[in-house]
Amino acid sequence: MAVETDVAAPPGLALADTDINWDRLDKMRFHIIGAVLFTAQSTLLHPAAVVKTRIQVAGSGMSQTRGTVVFKNILRNDGIPGVYRGFGTSAVGSLPGRVLALTSLEVSKDMTLKYMERFDMPEATRVGVANGVAGMLSNLVSCVYYVPLDVICQRLMVQGLPGTASCNGPFDVVRKVMKVEGVRGIYRGFGLTALTQSPASALWWGAYGAAQHIIWRSLGYKDEMEKPSHAEMATVQATAGLLAGACSSIITTPVDTVKTRLQVMDNFSGGRPSVLNTAKTLLKEDGWWGFYRGFGPRFLSMSLYGTTMIVTYELIKRLSLKQD
Repeated sequence: MAVETDVAAPPGLALADTDINWDRLDKMRFHIIGAVLFTAQSTLLHPAAVVKTRIQVAGSGMSQTRGTVVFKNILRNDGIPGVYRGFGTSAVGSLPGRVLALTSLEVSKDMTLKYMERFDMPEATRVGVANGVAGMLSNLVSCVYYVPLDVICQRLMVQGLPGTASCNGPFDVVRKVMKVEGVRGIYRGFGLTALTQSPASALWWGAYGAAQHIIWRSLGYKDEMEKPSHAEMATVQATAGLLAGACSSIITTPVDTVKTRLQVMDNFSGGRPSVLNTAKTLLKEDGWWGFYRGFGPRFLSMSLYGTTMIVTYELIKRLSLKQD
């Protein structure tokens, strides 16, 4: 009877390839493939970032305008180059930062998982916590590199808008900001970014890790025998990424709006730019809804980013497995 029960039971499916750890990766291949695929992804999503940034920074006229209208206006006035302002700087400048971010993410996740083996807790919780810790630490490390790059790229995106200085390329941005404010100007918004985006990153990665694990288990997948197909893996990972990205956009948009204005606006009517000053100005202009300027494009961008990023990222890891 026991044998018949075993035969009748549905076969389990291995999940080892859905969560590939750092030790199993060919590091050189991982970073090369990652650079290519993430650059391609950024090419698709950059226009949404430009639209979002312009809505957040511009005066009340554009702040009340739908993202599609802003997009059409940019195309009409500046053509395709308009919706790709700052892309070259972002794409090239992101390469070293991406190596730093991905390495710190994978190493810290691997270390956290090994450390948490001593605790008795549900596997979904263990995976979620490990992913969350890794996301937070990776964000803290990468902020040192990405905040200056973010300042430069966003200033290029909003060229010509009221309250912004005109700059001729990324090096001119650095020169003008350094001349007026020194290194502090290049790191505008660093504290706000580190203190808010790191927990947000922890939330995103934690939610993604836990959601993916729960989805696999709810579908009856186990850790042995056959593994899921690439299509099945992509579908589950995309669903988990979509949910994580959508939730994150709702929580982080107000902070992102303040950070963006703080980083790019130069006309503050006297006084040093600050988080409090920026938030007061935004509240005075549009009330509490002003903190959700650009929510539509940001929601779309983060949902698409969450989906495409994680599918791309997991594909990179599968393509970078060490050859046996």
